[in-house]
Amino acid sequence: MNKIDKEDSLLFRDTVDTQAPLDKDGVNRTHNSKRKPAFTEYSTIIDGTIAGEEVISYAKNGVSGKMINKMKRGHIDNVSELDLHGYTLQQACESLAEFIYHKQFEQFVRIIHGKGYRSDNGMSVLKTQVASFLKQHPQVLAFHSCPPKDGGTGAVFVLLKQ
Repeated sequence: MNKIDKEDSLLFRDTVDTQAPLDKDGVNRTHNSKRKPAFTEYSTIIDGTIAGEEVISYAKNGVSGKMINKMKRGHIDNVSELDLHGYTLQQACESLAEFIYHKQFEQFVRIIHGKGYRSDNGMSVLKTQVASFLKQHPQVLAFHSCPPKDGGTGAVFVLLKQ
């Protein structure tokens, strides 16, 4: 009978302890993996540059068109959401950072930012900040304005890095 040396045993245990099991769909649903720290290195905008009715979309290189279409069509079920109506820019950014931190093991989330109807010159300051923040966040792979049934241009579906 072969004995496993202590070094191999420790290597095995380190590997197993940091891996989270996958469910039947291949999705990590447990929180045993090491969490990445909350994102705090974002910049804030000064003026709104995105109109309330404007569709916003962003994807990092390598994100498939299929995933963008899934967000565009709203073919996403049981998604966690964060409603930022009434938040200041600072409150919105802090809430976004915490929300994504706590939901980092989910594939999609929805952020409701509103259309900024009370913003000056028709440009939504909060919507512009949310888009800027999401583009800077290392966990965010893509986002797209929701279809009307899910909030339309007042909300975005966000694809998170798994």
